[in-house]
Amino acid sequence: MSIKMIAVDMDGTFLNDQKEYNRERFEKLFQQLKKNSIRFVVASGNQYDQLKSFFPENHTEMSFISENGANIVVEGNDYYNAQLAMDQVLETLKGINALEPTAIVICGKRSAYVSETMPDDVFESVRFYYPSIKKLERLEDIAEENDEVFKFALSFPNVGIDAKLAALVEILAGAMIPVSSGHGDIDLIIPGVHKAYGLEKLSKEWGIDPSEIAAFGDSGNDVEMLSYAGSSFAMENAQERVKQVANGLIGSNNQESVLDTIEILLNS
Repeated sequence: MSIKMIAVDMDGTFLNDQKEYNRERFEKLFQQLKKNSIRFVVASGNQYDQLKSFFPENHTEMSFISENGANIVVEGNDYYNAQLAMDQVLETLKGINALEPTAIVICGKRSAYVSETMPDDVFESVRFYYPSIKKLERLEDIAEENDEVFKFALSFPNVGIDAKLAALVEILAGAMIPVSSGHGDIDLIIPGVHKAYGLEKLSKEWGIDPSEIAAFGDSGNDVEMLSYAGSSFAMENAQERVKQVANGLIGSNNQESVLDTIEILLNS
């Protein structure tokens, strides 16, 4: 079957290490994708407001599976978002504090939330991924916000991440699922709400079979998406588990490898 949907992770996949991509080349490819009625989907753990900023000219013509599937926006219109019960949000906060992450971000539909005690340098780093962000006197004050919370994002020193993941699995006891998003970052997602969950929703909406989807990724939060897509590509810089799941291995995120492969798919 021909490809009818292309889904790309951003950090470590579509974006190079400078958080950029070849915009002129992508624009030409994007016009070809539209001409061939191929859907382009950005699938990332990051906030929608951040993701759309990378595509100022085209974001209303593409779809976004943001927050690891918890917030889906189709061509500029809200399509779906998950929601955690507030008592579960507060219970999760209690559990993760014991591991002393360097950053805790509570992710909601309207905004991301951090503690006002977060150091300025950490805050600036977090704000890159969550430009719509609010400081709270205490994170527990999230209960007073009129928002729909659907994810946590944690940062740790980039060592011993497997041990941190294992500890979170034990602490959370299935209430939330920890997944690696690279570079010491771990997202806590609602069980079953991941990138593949979003892909499945959109593919059913558009009548696209999984065999007609090509997906690209590099981190643990891409595993389900790569398993779902008929054509899946892991980056050269991908985590080993991701390489094992994908049915194709391409160059690194610094070599325009995703654009190279999209070009091949268009011409095949």
